Amino acid sequence: MPASLEFLRGVLGVLCVMFAFMAGRSAGAVRRGQIKVSRLYAWIIRAGVCAIGVAVRHSLDGIDIGVWVFGAAAFALGWWAVSREKETEDLTRQIFPE
Repeated sequence: MPASLEFLRGVLGVLCVMFAFMAGRSAGAVRRGQIKVSRLYAWIIRAGVCAIGVAVRHSLDGIDIGVWVFGAAAFALGWWAVSREKETEDLTRQIFPE
């Protein structure tokens, strides 16, 4: 029995949100000069293809808008996560007391 198209649409929506998060992380890393721009473009293309795939066979509805809003929020969250990286804590004195 073939999979339901609505189920596959939901899977594409979830993938779109995850790819948007990774695109946000990549955008923040590109801004800091840690990675190449090509990796950012790859994540943006993946997220875009999934967002288009969600909207192809149906008219504009709540699922499309929800995926786009959650994708934008995930992008912002990814950027924010990279911008406030935690510094590594030096535990040498606690592990090896003098």
